[in-house]
Amino acid sequence: MRDFESLGVDRHPIDEELCDAGTLGPEFAHLARVYCASPRALVFRNPSSDWRLFAVLLPLGSRLSLMANPIFAQLTRSWGMNVRFIGVDRDHLIYDFRALLTDRTLALLVDWLAGIEQRPSTRAADGDDGLDVLFATLAGEMLTILEHSPAARTRHLELRHRLESEVPGTLFERSTRFPDFLHGLRQALRDGIIDVAFYSRALRSIDLREAAFEQRMAAIIETCLDPVTLTRLERCGAGQHLGCYNWLCIAPRHASARAHVLAALPALAGFFADALMSFDRPPARDEQDSSEGAAAEVSHDRAGPERRMAIILDLPRLVAGGDTAHGQHWAMVLRQAVDAGQDRYVIEAIAERFAVEPNVIRRLWHERPAGMGQPPSWQIAPILHVLAATDSADWPANERQWRELLAGAVPAEAA
Repeated sequence: MRDFESLGVDRHPIDEELCDAGTLGPEFAHLARVYCASPRALVFRNPSSDWRLFAVLLPLGSRLSLMANPIFAQLTRSWGMNVRFIGVDRDHLIYDFRALLTDRTLALLVDWLAGIEQRPSTRAADGDDGLDVLFATLAGEMLTILEHSPAARTRHLELRHRLESEVPGTLFERSTRFPDFLHGLRQALRDGIIDVAFYSRALRSIDLREAAFEQRMAAIIETCLDPVTLTRLERCGAGQHLGCYNWLCIAPRHASARAHVLAALPALAGFFADALMSFDRPPARDEQDSSEGAAAEVSHDRAGPERRMAIILDLPRLVAGGDTAHGQHWAMVLRQAVDAGQDRYVIEAIAERFAVEPNVIRRLWHERPAGMGQPPSWQIAPILHVLAATDSADWPANERQWRELLAGAVPAEAA
């Protein structure tokens, strides 16, 4: 029997008031019951000899009665875009397999969650039965696809998310986890159903519960990762950036040199993971045998049209210019310079990659401005171009000035 468990949020004294339909109305009470009863993650330990962990991170399904109807399959797909399917293999590498979640698997998730919603008093029993069936199917499908295409699975290496909570790019994005419940809470405040004091109590309970869940989930994932690589990453000052973790872990011989460059340029953490990891992956298509290619095509065909487009188009990478001949060439030169331990050539390669003067990169290398943060790779080019056009004496000197510069260089940052 495979070892699995369902992680939810802790109970809180305010739950009885939140779920009181006589006081707050049946619609909001329903949203509150869904919030309190729905699992946040399904954890599957040691699913096979090749894998240490599978974890499915779930948003709340507040419209399960509609999602269970095949007519509203689009609702299920939209909900599924916020589901995270995380895997950790025996080499301690971490993956994001969301693109492999099929419509059938999403439908099974919806059916199981609907059963919990309809019978909240028997949640434990439903969990035992439902998880047994769900994971037997989920793991069977995922293991079949992944084990028949071991080279292709490296295309799903985690690159962009972070393990910390409440930071940009976190794996635990709260805004997509329970939007209907928060909207109902705000609407109840506007309609005068609840007062400000109750609203504040409810928000504090949400923060406490979600923070506790995120800590438990992060600890489960962290225990499956390589402790030496995690220590290197912590010393770099780049935080728990999972893309950089994979970048260090996938090449142990070059981990020290890569950690040195990452410590000097922590602001480019996202770029290093996104641009340089592709050179460490085994070929995903050309060197596959026919069975591997067939498995990849099966997983592609079983996905819906929106999911197939998401698999084909990697928009952040296209916007960042990572697929151009210029970007690929200088990324390869940069990777060689980093692994050779040549700091001077690292700076020059980055400058050539983004078409700026080397002095801009050299200054970032020496000053390591904390206010710049760690923007995603597609934002690096406009930020560096603004810095290159700024007089050296007018560079940002504090966090507020960095925020203003980022908002001007990348308008989306101002939103």
